[in-house]
Amino acid sequence: MLTPLLLLWPLSLALTWIVAQGIANKPFDRALEFNLQALSQLVNVHEGRPRFELNRQARELLRADDSDFVFYQVVDARGTVLSGEADLPRPPTDETPEVGRVRQRDDVMRGDAVRVAYTWLARPDPARPVLLQVAETTGRRSTLANEIIKGVMVPQFVILPLAVLLVWMALVRGIRPLSDLEQRIRARRPDDLSPIEEMDVPQEVAPLVSSINDLLARLKTSLNTQRRFLADAAHQLKTPLAGLRMQAELAQREADPAGLRASLQQIARSTVRANHTVSQLLALARAETTGRALPNAQVDLARLLAGVVQDSVPRALEHGVDIGLEGVSEVPPEMLITGNPTLLQEMVRNLLDNAIAYSGQGGVVTARVLVDRFSGVQLVQVEDNGPGIPVNERALVLQPFYRALGTNVDGSGLGLAIVQEIAQQHGASLLMEDAHPERSRPGLRISVRFTRPE
Repeated sequence: MLTPLLLLWPLSLALTWIVAQGIANKPFDRALEFNLQALSQLVNVHEGRPRFELNRQARELLRADDSDFVFYQVVDARGTVLSGEADLPRPPTDETPEVGRVRQRDDVMRGDAVRVAYTWLARPDPARPVLLQVAETTGRRSTLANEIIKGVMVPQFVILPLAVLLVWMALVRGIRPLSDLEQRIRARRPDDLSPIEEMDVPQEVAPLVSSINDLLARLKTSLNTQRRFLADAAHQLKTPLAGLRMQAELAQREADPAGLRASLQQIARSTVRANHTVSQLLALARAETTGRALPNAQVDLARLLAGVVQDSVPRALEHGVDIGLEGVSEVPPEMLITGNPTLLQEMVRNLLDNAIAYSGQGGVVTARVLVDRFSGVQLVQVEDNGPGIPVNERALVLQPFYRALGTNVDGSGLGLAIVQEIAQQHGASLLMEDAHPERSRPGLRISVRFTRPE
């Protein structure tokens, strides 16, 4: 703020000088024009020739004072000086004479700057006009201009330092809260992601502090997710890796080929379980931390479900499960949802994997998409005829690594947690209910409800 102020001050002085010159010249120009008009009355015609007679009043007008000199000149059409100073400069040669029009110009007379007023008089003939000039040195003009400039500039020399002082005090006072805020932020520990207190923050930077607090909140969530992922991954990989080590040690001590083959088969199964756990951990991490950053597209849930069911057929056959697809074959274009196809496929795949795993040999798994054209609601449902999940545990199984009691199915406890996270990111809700409540094995029906796209 001080720099523009200091730069504008010289500009203000220059403009003041120009204005003062204009103000000082106006009264003197009018007086000079008056003197010219008065002298023009003394030019008359005698025997057909112009003549100039200087009387006492005219001499008073032309009398010099202590600071300025006044000159005059009368020239006929032939260029002969009738009266006055012969060395007074003439008007520019390219200037066309205009009878009766008064003009003024700046010139030099005997080394001094002068202001000249001049006109042409139609005496005796308009075709042969007489040139009349009156010149005055510029001493009094400069004196008046200097007085005006002093009257304007002197207060500025007093006001400018006062303005600089006031601006500096205002800036120091205004910036003090920012300095305090900067010190508070510098004093924070690296792991302190709590919001910045907004009570003492200046109003102008309150939106910035609010944005920083929002960033800190998102950063805290991201770091917590990473810590949880690392802890969960270490916890879940520790058990299969320990099993693999034990199986490898047993295989090294096994002398019987049949026993060695069994140990290698167990190692292979443990490797598959460990690979499945790693895949689900990565899927959960991707859903929790980068789901919103992935590109979205218009998704047909019916086609997506059909593709995932087709990919799951080999696994269903391996487990002896009858897998089927029901519902609409294609969702109307106006009801397509906006979402990330990769995450939605991961959600449906985990639903089918859970249903196949818990249905067991001879089980039946059915997947369907239901569409309500009036409300715009779409349901993705996967149901099985397995043992189901007790009502009091249905909220718990949505937490990572929780597994319902009494099951002996291999798994990591991450499938439904992944489904829940992806559903929330797409604005969908999750509902669990018994598929066949009248049977001893009620099974489980999981519905993911998508509302009408906006």
